[in-house]
Amino acid sequence: MIKRIKHSLEYLIDKSSRNKTSEAEENLLNNFALSEYQNSKWDESSMGNSVEVSKNIYDGIQLRIVHKKAFNFNPYLKYMAAASILFLAGLGFFFKPDFAKEKQLSFKTSSNPKSIKLSDGSKIYLAANSSFQYPEKFEGDERKVVLLKGNAFFEIAKDKKHPFIITSGELKTRVVGTSFHIQMSKSKCEVIVVTGKVNVTSKGQSVDLVPNEEALFESQKLTKQLADKSFLVNWYNTDVTLDQTTLKHVITILQYKYGVSFQYDNEQVLATPLTVFIKKDAALENVLEQINYITNLKFKVYGEIVKVD
Repeated sequence: MIKRIKHSLEYLIDKSSRNKTSEAEENLLNNFALSEYQNSKWDESSMGNSVEVSKNIYDGIQLRIVHKKAFNFNPYLKYMAAASILFLAGLGFFFKPDFAKEKQLSFKTSSNPKSIKLSDGSKIYLAANSSFQYPEKFEGDERKVVLLKGNAFFEIAKDKKHPFIITSGELKTRVVGTSFHIQMSKSKCEVIVVTGKVNVTSKGQSVDLVPNEEALFESQKLTKQLADKSFLVNWYNTDVTLDQTTLKHVITILQYKYGVSFQYDNEQVLATPLTVFIKKDAALENVLEQINYITNLKFKVYGEIVKVD
């Protein structure tokens, strides 16, 4: 019974955070929170000072309201703050939290892409110069991982009862079983869907994606657009031929696959037409040799930067 209540509450809170609840569902959340607040007891010895804890959460909610300027003020928010702590404590969240059971592991790459298989059967293809965090074994109702740096391709094992959630910077990508790219840099983050359906959220914004669609988060704005066809394959694990394309297009693929940035003085060279074959396990230097031969340029690798000498 408790597990069912917990699941329903998590579902409504998640739905509310994405601004998709009906008026009746919002009233249900408010009434539940007030009821829990009025009927619950606080254990100071194990849970701390109730006034301070409630104030901290309430202040955080207030800041979010001020930042968004779009929420209607809810008179029950402070009850929800305190009641949430009480209810979660009653369910054992503070004493036996699911995430405490999950031993977190790190997976990093240096100069070449690599892949890893997770405990649920999902496969992650990590670009060069990237970093990924995941649990040794998934516990609880959700499968949560974090793309800390760089780019990755995800092939997620289907499990409708346990959604898979990837945090990448300020984005959260929620799926059940599908395949997609996440490409993250300092200025933006992209989610490109190859198969299945994906939900992407950030800062109260939400978009649903299907194959051939892309979510772009840039300048604090989340938008949906059509994806570039060259991204609709797992080129971390597939040989790719870029036939009669431009140097700019080739550079874009190389930046994502090898986690590097390109520097050049003459942008006109980006329009140079060429055909390049990229073997799935090829070193960046080998691909650059092809480009240098075709274009008579001299691209050279300096750590995570590629320059034209």
